[in-house]
Amino acid sequence: MLVIVGASLLGFSAIFVKWGLVGGASPLAIGLYRMLFALPGIIVLLRLEGGLGDRRAAVWSLIAGVAFAFDLTFWHHAMRYTSAANSTFIVCGLSPVWVALVSVFAYRTRYRWLGWLGQLLGVSGALILALARGARVGSGKGELLAVVASFCYAAFSLTLGRARARSTARQALLWMSMGSLGTFMLLELWEQQPLIGFSARAWCGLIGLGVVVHLLAWLLINSGIAHVPIALGALALGFQQIATPFLAAWLLMEPLRPLGLVGGALILCGIYCVANGNARRAAFKT
Repeated sequence: MLVIVGASLLGFSAIFVKWGLVGGASPLAIGLYRMLFALPGIIVLLRLEGGLGDRRAAVWSLIAGVAFAFDLTFWHHAMRYTSAANSTFIVCGLSPVWVALVSVFAYRTRYRWLGWLGQLLGVSGALILALARGARVGSGKGELLAVVASFCYAAFSLTLGRARARSTARQALLWMSMGSLGTFMLLELWEQQPLIGFSARAWCGLIGLGVVVHLLAWLLINSGIAHVPIALGALALGFQQIATPFLAAWLLMEPLRPLGLVGGALILCGIYCVANGNARRAAFKT
């Protein structure tokens, strides 16, 4: 449940990113400020808890942060060449499949037919949601970037799951954020993107990304992901696609379409099937 609530808050991500892009912020600046605005709150929460956690878990969290930074970078750039709906479908629709395949071959997870049916329903629901939001095939460059982002997001989900096996939610969030922030800073040194001169709405979006999306949403997700199979957690993150259309209708005045409700229902059915379709899950090797 915590993963689903956190994923619902992730629905604000597309809204805040759009505010940032329209207000003059580059995709790289959006990611960098997202981490910067979240970091003070994460440090305060961690000081209340005490301790930086297990060293090996910190390494896994740092790796997760690097993967997450590249996922955001490729996703943001994909939206320059294809629709936001199409790029989001590819990332959210394919990443749970990559996670499930890695879980089978690397972690010896065994799924019954119900689990694989859940994966199919999740991808189908994501596709319908994308179509309901106007997905279209572009030149192919945006779609390719989104596929790369889906691999990065899958790597993020897998490494974060490893980290949470030996750390608390706050510890994992701190090191994940540090890994992402360091990656964005290195990319900024390379690309030299402007970091000032944005509109007021853009700054509101950047603050919202840091506080609402990264701090609150990922704290909830990190709290819940250690208690569910990794493939289920990856699919549950697709709940973001259900929340986004409703938030867009509220904040961006985008119309809700009945087809989108059908897609959301399929994702929910997929989450239920995956939750009940894993016959055996091997423990992580530490």
